[in-house]
Amino acid sequence: MIAPTVGKTLLITTLIFFSAFLAVVLFSPSFPFYQTPPNSSLSERAQIWSLRRLFEWRPCNWWIQGHPEPLPAKSNGYLRVDCYGGLNQMRRDFCDGVGIARLLNATLVLPKFEVAAYWNESSGFEDVFDVEYFIQKMNGFVQVVREWPAELASKEPFRVDCSKRKGSFDYVETVLPQLLEHHYISITPAMSQRRDRYPLYAKAALCQACYSALRLTNKLEKKASELLETIPKPFLSLHLRFEPDMVAYSQCEYSGLSPASVQAIEAAQGDRKPWTGEQARLWRSRGKCPLTPNETAIILQALSIPTNTNIYLAAGDGIMELEGLTSVYPNVFTKSTLLDGEDFRTMHGNTKAALDYYVAINSESYIATYFGNMDKMVAAMRASNGLYKTLFLSRRAFAVLTSQGLKGNLLMEGLWKVHRDDFVMGVGSALPDCFCEFKL
Repeated sequence: MIAPTVGKTLLITTLIFFSAFLAVVLFSPSFPFYQTPPNSSLSERAQIWSLRRLFEWRPCNWWIQGHPEPLPAKSNGYLRVDCYGGLNQMRRDFCDGVGIARLLNATLVLPKFEVAAYWNESSGFEDVFDVEYFIQKMNGFVQVVREWPAELASKEPFRVDCSKRKGSFDYVETVLPQLLEHHYISITPAMSQRRDRYPLYAKAALCQACYSALRLTNKLEKKASELLETIPKPFLSLHLRFEPDMVAYSQCEYSGLSPASVQAIEAAQGDRKPWTGEQARLWRSRGKCPLTPNETAIILQALSIPTNTNIYLAAGDGIMELEGLTSVYPNVFTKSTLLDGEDFRTMHGNTKAALDYYVAINSESYIATYFGNMDKMVAAMRASNGLYKTLFLSRRAFAVLTSQGLKGNLLMEGLWKVHRDDFVMGVGSALPDCFCEFKL
């Protein structure tokens, strides 16, 4: 009778231990579905960063640990990527172009950056990125040359228009014949390109270019490092988007804005008038409307970010209604307030954007009110560097919760739950093309 008694004792002990373990896990604040007591105050709640994550994104092993397939002995021709827009949009297009060049077995010529009055821009690729470093890091992934060979330099490359295509656009079927015929072409990658048909060696070239080979020039990195050193520590980088053109493009309507903000938005609208009535409500509930600085401050408070936090505003000029943030979080710094010198005042759009990018990928924490080109690049680089205090604020959640009439603590609780689960589950923290999800 001893054996059954021992077995029963072990069973009871095991059940008690398992019950205690479940209690600890289920009621731990780090558990993703932990319910904060309804009567808990914001001051009692831990910061969002203290939660234990269940998933995170890391560079995929096939890219980091793999060896690129040897380059073919003969290239099919030369390819240049023509890049337009802001710095991070151009960087995205160039990264895509590197993958396309490898896919088509083309020799990559350094890209052409748009000269645009709208962006106050005249700097080229070599003014922002270290060319020699890029060529060195891409060795074995794709062949790179600084410029067209002499026999081709006198003529413009044959332009292949990819940017206006609709639906899936297959470069092998459509662009390769043009490359073989003309031997030197220029393209702007299509937003709808099908990377799912890329072989791993083309994907690896894209990943290597975007997240390993693009380093700022020594001069620009020195200036960015100086900026980083001047920011009071510790600090949070905040990418806030509430410029007139951004709001005008969104076609969203806002109440309570200052006359100056309303006038600036109307001047930027052109033919894009804001939605009204039920269409406006549906548009906002889908998360299409940029968060105002005041709405941003409300969400930061819901996440228990202390109001004395040092915040670096990684944004361009022209943010409207900024006092909605600074009235709650007064310790807000920008590059224009921290850097004072003739070299900074003469910097253009791309080089100024590069400063924000450098600070954002090196800051302890990063929060974005949008999920644009810069945010995707920053999140991926932070994940590549093992920095996971990264979060995208949910415009949709704010719109839905406020449309339900939630205010005060109830609104704060709702915002906390949405962002808590996003952070714990690693939602939207990196680009899936080069990064894989790891369960912790």
